[in-house]
Amino acid sequence: MDNHTEFSDRQYMYIVKDILSNEEFNKLSNIIHHGLDRKSHSVRVSYYSYKISKLLGFDYVSTARAGLLHDFFFENNKESRLDTKIKTLVSHPKYALENACKEFDLNEIEKDIIVSHMFPVSLKPSKYVEGWVVNFVDDVVALSEVCYKTRNKLAYAMNFMLILLFTYFK
Repeated sequence: MDNHTEFSDRQYMYIVKDILSNEEFNKLSNIIHHGLDRKSHSVRVSYYSYKISKLLGFDYVSTARAGLLHDFFFENNKESRLDTKIKTLVSHPKYALENACKEFDLNEIEKDIIVSHMFPVSLKPSKYVEGWVVNFVDDVVALSEVCYKTRNKLAYAMNFMLILLFTYFK
């Protein structure tokens, strides 16, 4: 999705345009999440979940919308203590649902997807297959984002070491 495939998918954009144009939702661009920003993470989760749900004949509209809203909370754990990070990890689906309900009219599937997307951490499994799709995609996207961030740090460190070595043995 580096080429922003999701933004060229007209049907997807039609489904989520009200969310993507929402001022409160767009504040997520300012919050670091898995080394990137929370809005970008949410768009990835939403779009991949939408594509999978559409392919499998599930409710792709609810999946796309809820996938976009699954991390609609504003706490930034970048500098937080470990106990605060764990508390946020467990409770953020509830905050995301509260924020989403303030800004948008959600159906029951969308609400369930948002509040259950952290199973088994949150101990609330989804009642719907669409929730399981978002849960899985969220885990895969988060893992890829963390690995990408780590890979970049490792690459910078290796480049620095090589420069030092070449400089020393010159």
